[in-house]
Amino acid sequence: KAEALADASPAQWAKLIFNASVNSVCALADLPHCPETAMEEKFSDLGHLVHALMDEGKAVAAALGIELHEDPWEMNKIGARTNHPPSMLYDVRHRQATEVDFLGGAIAREAARAGVAAPLHTALYRLIKGREASWARK
Repeated sequence: KAEALADASPAQWAKLIFNASVNSVCALADLPHCPETAMEEKFSDLGHLVHALMDEGKAVAAALGIELHEDPWEMNKIGARTNHPPSMLYDVRHRQATEVDFLGGAIAREAARAGVAAPLHTALYRLIKGREASWARK
């Protein structure tokens, strides 16, 4: 269903946080968006990382005065049932430039601009940029 919003920023940020977190983790783990991205039972479960990335993104949005339209974690729990390969996973598998600059990179830059720490998004951004750089060396 389409919904008219007076301000699209809260919806855009919810989707940004969701995509930045899921795309980065899936691309680095070489997994589709699958149940593992929402599991938090065992210490090793990827859901812990995805959840922490989303919480970090929510803190950045809050520092910017943005109240999210949806909860990215709830979006993840629904999407994790799809076993759908995110676009960044496709790019990594085909050694193509990813959209990480516009996803996790955007969150990391906005965090720095707002004076808020975003170490997880920054780390995953740099790891993916390093992965992209590695393709020229092989």
